[in-house]
Amino acid sequence: MDDARHERIAELCAMGEELAERRELAAALLKFREALALIPKPVEEHDAAIRILCAIGDTCYLMGRFTEGKHALQGAVRSLGGLGPPILHLRLGQCELELGNRERAEEELLRAYEGGGEELFEGYDPKYLALVKSLGQP
Repeated sequence: MDDARHERIAELCAMGEELAERRELAAALLKFREALALIPKPVEEHDAAIRILCAIGDTCYLMGRFTEGKHALQGAVRSLGGLGPPILHLRLGQCELELGNRERAEEELLRAYEGGGEELFEGYDPKYLALVKSLGQP
């Protein structure tokens, strides 16, 4: 990708993040999707993809759009450097649990816990940490 495209993607992401902070989630989601559309296919092969797909997944989760969030986060996991960031696995696990996919939720939430510890779960519904603890985690 050329520099101009990178700059535009960064601008759109910054706008989306600002909108999300103000809880204007639908507008934020549009900015993140606009940024994603600028990335050449296959999207997962570009560095910017993980940031944008995580932002889309996070925003969808906050909007209660768990299926959309799950798909975006799965794309983030497939992206360069995607497997590993604990917050990504936390959010994916949350989406999976909300969709009734307990086994997948357990796997993702356990990854999040192992990478980020108990403090990563602070501020979220206690059911997510309780699920991890039910798996025998200290």
